[in-house]
Formats: sequence, structure tokens, C-alpha cells
Amino acid sequence: MGNSELNNIRVLISGGGTGGHVYPALAIADEIRRQYPDSAIHFVGANGKMEMEKMPQHGYTIDGIDISGIDRNNKLKNLSLPFKLLKSYLKVRTIIKNFKPQAVVGVGGYASGPLIFMATRRGIPGLIQEQNSYPGITNKVLAKHVKTICVAYPEMVNYFPKNKLAVTGNPVRDFSKVNEIPKEEAANFFGLDKTKPTLLIIGGSLGARTINEAVQQNLYDLLNNGCQILWQTGKFYFEPIKEKVKDVSGVKALAFIERMDYAYALADVVLSRAGAISISELALAAKAVILVPSPNVAEDHQTKNAMVLAKEGAAILVKDTEIKSSLVTEVTTIINDKNKHEGLVHAIKKFAKPDAAKDIVKELINLIHIN
Repeated sequence: MGNSELNNIRVLISGGGTGGHVYPALAIADEIRRQYPDSAIHFVGANGKMEMEKMPQHGYTIDGIDISGIDRNNKLKNLSLPFKLLKSYLKVRTIIKNFKPQAVVGVGGYASGPLIFMATRRGIPGLIQEQNSYPGITNKVLAKHVKTICVAYPEMVNYFPKNKLAVTGNPVRDFSKVNEIPKEEAANFFGLDKTKPTLLIIGGSLGARTINEAVQQNLYDLLNNGCQILWQTGKFYFEPIKEKVKDVSGVKALAFIERMDYAYALADVVLSRAGAISISELALAAKAVILVPSPNVAEDHQTKNAMVLAKEGAAILVKDTEIKSSLVTEVTTIINDKNKHEGLVHAIKKFAKPDAAKDIVKELINLIHIN
């Protein structure tokens, strides 16, 4: 296949449900578009999920299918699953027939199942991207149908066929230059003090209840130990927290932080959940981090993600049940022990994969070439 043909590649991308799937999908699409401006890219998502809103916001077209996972709490709801699956297969068959993709990409989430399965059965090469250190259900099922599996961790060889694996890292926003931003500029942006060590709290866009409770409970101890706090509360928790800290000096609470480049530039210690995409961004930003895995995720994959870093000395792992009692000790130890801080920063840099999106697109183009 010549370069002129490659400029017009046609790719279907599927998956989503959460930001952990949606943003990698967008990063891959943006990189295809950057390298091959005349490409046709179309998305397939799950009706009612965030991808149906996010993809059009970023200038992409998307078709929704009626698909959902197994409901462990309401078994009756699962009776409709076979019908949803059949309906989804029929719809993606039509999408494939009309769009005529040269390759299909799945990023995890239930929506990628029908598309990848149906496309690969028709001889269209498939690639899946797994963000976590433990594979999700959909990607485990799809692994045998695709030709390439792009992963973030070498340990994934324990779960996927070695001959299909490419260790590319996760495609995320590039924060590798944040430490070049002057601290004064970042501090001024948030109305904080450039001279004080800063604890950045990021519990995800929706927020993390236990982390927020731990910070509230230990707020004055943290401040009395000399640090200031930049706090992404999540939209569900913002109003009561805003009210509580409105007159407290050295605390900036926001529902969502748009300028994460400034937030990372200012941060000395980061308190975060252990989602795969958060970890990939923190590695690029090269930050000393305390990871508190969410106990409310499938296959407890956040704990597995955090353990990969913790065993390499690249993060401090604290259980969700223990963060309230150990928060102050962990934060102040990192702030006061220069060697510990530098050790964490140095170790997490090894997990940074700034070229992940480029490497995934390279694998995708190879698939199209071979086919």
C-alpha cells in the first residue's frame, strides 16, 4: 500500500463508558488525524455513555449501540442482554458495511465487543488497547480475535499472547514539560503561595468520597505542617467542601481543574486514585504520588495498577480504608524527606511513555499495510 492510499485510511474506533477509555480513544484518533489529515475516522459507542457527547465535541462522528454489561445487583436486567447483543451486532454490521474500514480499534468498554468481533470475522484487521495492568473483561474476550494488543505494562504478557503484544504505554495528554512552567506563574493562577509545598488532590472528575473525607478530617493538620492544598473535589462533592474551606487560608478547592498543566507544575505531592490514565499522566509529569486505589472498580484493577508502581518505588500505595489515618504522615514524610521525594520522582519517570499515541498509530498502520 502506497503513501497516497495511506493518506485516506478509514478507521473505526470503539469503546468508552468512562474517561479512562474515552480519552485514549480520542488521543489515538487525534494522532491518526495529525499524521494522515485526509483519513476518515468514525466512532462506535454505547448509547447514554459519555463518548456519545465527547466525540462530537472533538469533531468526530459517532454511532451509538444499545449495549451494557452484566448487572450484578439486578439480575432481572440481565435477561435483556442477549437481545441487546443481537441488536448491537446487527447495527455494527450495517456500520461496517457502509463505512468500509481498513482497520478497527477497540479501547475497552462493552461497546468495543460487537464491533471488533464482527469486523475481525469479516477479515478486517483489529487492534485493541488495554490501559490497565490487569485486562478488562471485553479485552480478554477480544484478544483472540485481533492481530495486535497495545498495552501499558510489560507484565501483560501474563494475560495476552506474547506475539500480539506491543508495549506502547497509554495515550494521554502530554505533561512532560510541566516542570518547565515557573512555579510563580502556576501559584498565581490558583491564588496560592509559590514558596509553600503544595499537595494536589485529584480524585477523578466525579470525585472520590473517601479521599475527600480524609482531607476534610486532616485539613488543619496538613496546613499546620506547612503545606497548602490544591483540591479537585469532583462535581458531586464541591458545594459542601467549598462552603467549609471558603475562609481557610492555603486551600483552593475546585470542582474540576481545567489547567492541569499549572496544577502539576505547582504540586510537590499528588494524592490520587489509581486509574490507568491518571497514572500515565503522573508519570509524564514526574510527580511524587500517593495512590489510593478505588475499591469500587471491576476486578480491583486500580490496586493492581498501583502495585506495579509501588513495587518499583515509583509511588506510595495506601488502601482506601487506611487513608484517613495515614494521610498526614505520608504527605509530611514526602515533603520533609528530600531523598524520599527525589526517589519517587526518579522512579515514576521510568513509567512515562510520551510517544504512546504515535506508537499505537504505527502498529495500526502496520496492520493496514500487512492486510
